[in-house]
Amino acid sequence: MEGRATASTPAALPYYVAFSQLLGLTLVAMTGAWLGLYRGGIAWESDLQFNVHPLCMAIGLIFLQGDALLVYRVFRNEAKRTTKVLHGLLHVFALIIALVGLVAVFDYHRKKGYADLYSLHSWCGILVFVLYFVQWLVGFSFFLFPGASFSLRSRYRASHVFFGATIFLLSVGTALLGLKEALLFKLGRAKYSLFEPEGVLANVLGLLLACFGGVVLYILTRPDWKRPSQAEEQALSMDFKTLTEGDSPSSQ
Repeated sequence: MEGRATASTPAALPYYVAFSQLLGLTLVAMTGAWLGLYRGGIAWESDLQFNVHPLCMAIGLIFLQGDALLVYRVFRNEAKRTTKVLHGLLHVFALIIALVGLVAVFDYHRKKGYADLYSLHSWCGILVFVLYFVQWLVGFSFFLFPGASFSLRSRYRASHVFFGATIFLLSVGTALLGLKEALLFKLGRAKYSLFEPEGVLANVLGLLLACFGGVVLYILTRPDWKRPSQAEEQALSMDFKTLTEGDSPSSQ
């Protein structure tokens, strides 16, 4: 039996994907270094519980969310169902890790008697988490759960892609707000303006966050880098639509 035809990978795409992973892993490592060097490390049952929050958000809502968005660009020739499952699972892992980060900061505030949800960072953070959860829930219902009709999936697909990129961008912006807030709380404007080592490291971390977000969004918005539709997927889709009102293999 003849092998399945595969689409060629754009020459520059692997380099951009590799660069995005280098940026993402570096920002996660630098977040850990910042917390270890200047914030005492991480522990759940101590004053260091708060530090769980920024690390979890960097891993979940930044790195893993970005990688989940890139799945359809990286896995160009794998079965569409397999790619969907991987896309959904990465988002699940990101949600779980982000939830741990939220529990950590609320529990820390409760123990210390601090107020909750008064800052712009906290408002944006709750908005991002709620939108992310709703986006995943609706995406699962439309694209993985077999009950949604072919026409509904086709109409919602563009909105799903748009809101996915928007929520990722909001996540990066919220992380930058939180980073700035953490620096001002500890260093104050006077020390921060004197190029304290922690402030310099955190500024570099902020640049990594912005660069990672920019590279991921650039990869997503290149139309010639979208996952191509496979011929057999097109044929199966038409049969499935006729029989069950199933999914279409249109590129994401």
